[in-house]
Amino acid sequence: MENEQINYLEADKELNEYTSALAELRKDGVNKISELKSSNAQAKKNKLIDAASREALISKNNAELEKAKAVAAANKAKIAEIVKKAVARSNELSKPHIAQVESEQKKVLSAYKADFEKELASLKEDNANRRTQIAKSYVGKTSPQDNAACKEELKMADFELKSAIFDAKNKYTTKCDRAKALISQAYVDHVQKNRALRNGTTKFSEDLNLNIRDYINKFRLSKFLLDNGLYLAILVFFIVCIILAPLSGNGNLLTLPNIFTILEQSSVRMFYALGVAGLILLAGTDLSVGRMVAMGAVITGLILHPGENIVTFFGMGPWDFSALPMACRLIMALFISVFFCVAFSAFAGVFSAKLKIHPFISTLATQLIIYGLLFFGTSGTPVGSIDSNIKDLLGGRWILGQVGGDLITFPKLIIPAVIAIAIAWFIWNKTTFGKNMYAVGGNAEAAAVSGISVFWVTLGVFIMAGIFYGCGAFLEAFKANASAGTGQGYEMDAIAACVVGGISFNGGIGKIEGAVLGVIIFTGLTYCLTFLGIDTNLQFVFKGLIIIAAVAMDSVKYLKRK
Repeated sequence: MENEQINYLEADKELNEYTSALAELRKDGVNKISELKSSNAQAKKNKLIDAASREALISKNNAELEKAKAVAAANKAKIAEIVKKAVARSNELSKPHIAQVESEQKKVLSAYKADFEKELASLKEDNANRRTQIAKSYVGKTSPQDNAACKEELKMADFELKSAIFDAKNKYTTKCDRAKALISQAYVDHVQKNRALRNGTTKFSEDLNLNIRDYINKFRLSKFLLDNGLYLAILVFFIVCIILAPLSGNGNLLTLPNIFTILEQSSVRMFYALGVAGLILLAGTDLSVGRMVAMGAVITGLILHPGENIVTFFGMGPWDFSALPMACRLIMALFISVFFCVAFSAFAGVFSAKLKIHPFISTLATQLIIYGLLFFGTSGTPVGSIDSNIKDLLGGRWILGQVGGDLITFPKLIIPAVIAIAIAWFIWNKTTFGKNMYAVGGNAEAAAVSGISVFWVTLGVFIMAGIFYGCGAFLEAFKANASAGTGQGYEMDAIAACVVGGISFNGGIGKIEGAVLGVIIFTGLTYCLTFLGIDTNLQFVFKGLIIIAAVAMDSVKYLKRK
């Protein structure tokens, strides 16, 4: 069957003529261009040839490149015409063949299922007969030893039944996967042929169809529920809240103002989750987030407070920065907030990276140090509100207009959060450092053997976390009057958001999108419960249940992988 799937396109005379014609037209044009560009790239990297030879080769290639471009331009229209006809012919041949393969393999799957059910029935019948025989063999025997022996034989019979069913199910699954692979391969061959005719160019509709077919073939309900069960449960919760809100007299929950409020509340918390996510990826955690927030927010509040501040720090002050230009004060507040957060985060990171102290301990120590310094230094006195003009500049809202009688305003804090998400995503997915994070989190020893510096990667993650904390703490001061108690419990929310978002405590598994989704879920959960008038203390119960469910499902997935 596999050979037939490959050969039915290769055997068609008309399609072969199109293929030959395209090869001839592309030979001295687009194909030649690719060859020459590749030759130039290799020549630039080749350290074994001298500069003069390299320049001569590149110059020669460039001259031929101009000729190839002229040929490609002259043949472009003809190639496009033939490609259109060739792809149409390929589609014409593939459609009935794919339908035939699907029909044949569905019959095979049905036969496999019938055989499997028959085998299951036979195994269960054999087990029932065996249990009957065992019971008969102990009729009249009532001693404790005989009763124990009877139970042991029955237990062994049931164990052998489970083993036989497990083996039968594995064989059945393997056969089904093979049949589904043949169905998938029929379409893969079709897509690959069309790509070859288009000289490697893909088509969105073909790729989408291919991905859908692949997902359907590999879909397992148990795996889907394991991977997404928590999200489905949370989705149901939100739907229930949306339905109950108007019935309870609290109004419509699903409105633009409410959505923007949830996103605004998520924005600053996003920075803390993005920071701690890297440490969780390394199979660590960070308990100092809340104290980092307080430190940065107090620093920002002191610098951006209008007029003289009442707070002194270790006897120094009070200060008055209002004489400085607004831009200077903003830059100073952000820089100092980030600097101190990075300094304390790197302090914890050195101990974890160098002495292998678990981040739980090193960040706990950092938390206590910052907590003591802040409360002793400021006596717990709030720094007061920041300058209203500055607060509106970065923490205010843009008025968008009226929609359905509601005034719609867009929170400015969403913008820096989106920028932070984009930067974090780029670091995690497009840089060597990001790849090294996954490697160290997955297996630090293997990463070290492969040449990755575990120390610098670990320290780099701590420093990156400090930068995010510092930026988030800077913005935190725009929400409320900062004090040494600001940010209490934020570390738990940040860690919980990452875990709910699928970043595994076992290390090396997770995506930055998961942390983002987790923050929005947790913020939305709190907002919905508050909107419905649920007591604040009772909200902790819901959060706790979600956290334990997320960690439990992560543990189950980890055990299955092992």
